[in-house]
Amino acid sequence: MSNTPRMRIATSCTLLVAVTGASATACGGPDGHPLSTKPYDAARQVAFNAPSGTAKAALDKPLEVTARGKDGRITDVTAVDTAGHYLAGELSADGSRWRSTAPLVAGTRYTVRVSTEDRKGAPGARTLTFETAPAKKVLNVAFGPETGKYGVGQPITAELSAPVTTKEGRAAVERSLRVRSTPAVTGSWHWVDDKKLHYRPKEYWPVGASVTVTGNLTGVKVAGDLYGGSAKSVNLSIGDRVEAITDAGSHQMTVKRNGKVINTIPVTTGKPGFSTRNGIKVVLGKEYFVRMRSTTVGIAAGSSESYDLPVYYATRVTWSGEYVHAAPWSVGSQGYANVSHGCTGMSTSNAAWFYENVRPGDLVHVVNSEGKEMDHFGNGFGDWNLPWDKWQAGSAAKADAPRTEQVRLRPGL
Repeated sequence: MSNTPRMRIATSCTLLVAVTGASATACGGPDGHPLSTKPYDAARQVAFNAPSGTAKAALDKPLEVTARGKDGRITDVTAVDTAGHYLAGELSADGSRWRSTAPLVAGTRYTVRVSTEDRKGAPGARTLTFETAPAKKVLNVAFGPETGKYGVGQPITAELSAPVTTKEGRAAVERSLRVRSTPAVTGSWHWVDDKKLHYRPKEYWPVGASVTVTGNLTGVKVAGDLYGGSAKSVNLSIGDRVEAITDAGSHQMTVKRNGKVINTIPVTTGKPGFSTRNGIKVVLGKEYFVRMRSTTVGIAAGSSESYDLPVYYATRVTWSGEYVHAAPWSVGSQGYANVSHGCTGMSTSNAAWFYENVRPGDLVHVVNSEGKEMDHFGNGFGDWNLPWDKWQAGSAAKADAPRTEQVRLRPGL
């Protein structure tokens, strides 16, 4: 806002003191500045287009504040809803009108504070409250994984209750989904499809990090008559950096914790035609016992490749059925040949050790296999196989990436 009228008055008061020796109270408040006086009630000076009483403001119309007559002007307007969202707006150069430039939030109460000044520069103030109409369509968000302790590779997921297809709508969603990490990280959301987003840091989560995921989407316009709804927060505690590097060429698995080798295990991986997928995978879960049947992966019963086996200490790394597990029937090949149907097999004692020393979110990296590359999405978490620039390209709010309130929040911010 312009300070020109106030500066003229303050200067004239200073000259009055210098020439006549008059008291500073001759102009403005006790200290001689017009802003030191108590603001007058600007009720007669400003008008609002917001409804009064119990009526709800329509969501498809902007909020407008106008100055009445020529006795003064508007100097500032702030409009804040109950969730702390500030409503963006523009004030005309002559101070005659303020108009919101962003959609109103649905189903909330706004507090509007208007500052004015009269022709002499004396300050006025007026406060208004009003409520907005509820949303006709609501977009809810479900975060994953569940609150708990995870490895450094665990991505965060956000499942939407309705598809969002426009860039503007997706950007609005992203800006309202907050990931706070202590210590801070640089990270980004990536749209997997119209109803699913993943979030990961540029690098793995720091060891010992605390991560909180919250949604601030309630009432925010997404598209058309679709507005944001509720989202239950989740809290992640990040454990040690545990990585298992499975070399299908040497038939060895090297397990590291925080960069230090803690075990080397002879293994067997997928044989030709069933080669294990290359790439970085994230532990999805652990099952002490699994009944593995070839029919579940498309191998017909009774064929030369069919199987039906009880499997123990099974650590899952893909949804399609790839595990690290005990394979006592192939101990003679472990460390020497690849004979499985895609899983990584090891002795029962080694599988029990692996099972006890990893958790969801830990990393399993397969190298030197003849198999295809791990899918980025859809068959587990292949998120880390995307380079950072390509990961960021999947964000609709990439321009906002450096802003800490969207990507990272340091303690105290």
